[in-house]
Amino acid sequence: MPAPAPLFQAEPVADYEVIRRAVGFITEARTKQPSAEEIAAAVGLSPVQLGRLFGRFAGITPKQFLAAITLDAAKKLLDDDASVLDTALEVGLSGPGRLHDLFVTHEAVTPGAYKARGAGLVMRHGFAPSPFGIAVLVATEHGLAGLAFADAGEEAAALADLVERWPAATHIRDDTAVAPHARRIFDMEEWRPDRPLRVVLIGTDFEIRVWRTLLAIPFGRTTTYSRVADHIGAPKASRAVGAAVGRNPISFVVPCHRVVSSAGALTGYHWGINRKRAILGWEAAKSWKV
Repeated sequence: MPAPAPLFQAEPVADYEVIRRAVGFITEARTKQPSAEEIAAAVGLSPVQLGRLFGRFAGITPKQFLAAITLDAAKKLLDDDASVLDTALEVGLSGPGRLHDLFVTHEAVTPGAYKARGAGLVMRHGFAPSPFGIAVLVATEHGLAGLAFADAGEEAAALADLVERWPAATHIRDDTAVAPHARRIFDMEEWRPDRPLRVVLIGTDFEIRVWRTLLAIPFGRTTTYSRVADHIGAPKASRAVGAAVGRNPISFVVPCHRVVSSAGALTGYHWGINRKRAILGWEAAKSWKV
């Protein structure tokens, strides 16, 4: 599949490239608690330049971001996990963080439609800038079906990873069609209950049960694979849950990044562990500010 021709202004993407490198350095050096000067030097910027970059990205300083992605911070997010997730699922909302979360309505395709591997579906895909690199989006007439992330030069591979899930569908490049989805997803001003974002879940029955549970994890919080397994009534299926989380086709919107190990470690993410750290740090920053 040929690399797509970008049709957008990529300033957020360029910002993320530096953020990604900074997050990598911060993560490797976090036990030494590097100074702002050391973080800036690692990515070839001055402390002032890096501070402005983090301000644009998440509204916090590099040192605050460091705190947001440490293991201790992840563990704190889990402190009241059971009560938060229990309540969220009982009332059908995304817990206390729902006010600040994406307002998402979803539907799932029938088992027969899933087995047809997309036959009869017209799926439009395109690319847009995002705070977390290049966003790769796939949409149907029913709503958003796929969201992936890519670094520069990796767009074709990220797109292939999505469209190969539905090989029998008709796939059409249409940046104009997916652009409104990108604006709704990454602009918090657009997270409005009166204009919910429509998504369509295309997967096995087990996967859809897992993905629906992910939608109940509040913004700025995390849960564990075992908690998700408990809530879908399969307490011994943590590994299968992990596989389903990894197969989530609608990254960020269906927040698979909010699932961590029982120890709070930020294990695995299909689109890169540093991107997972960046997303959690971004969400933590937004939660602190609201």
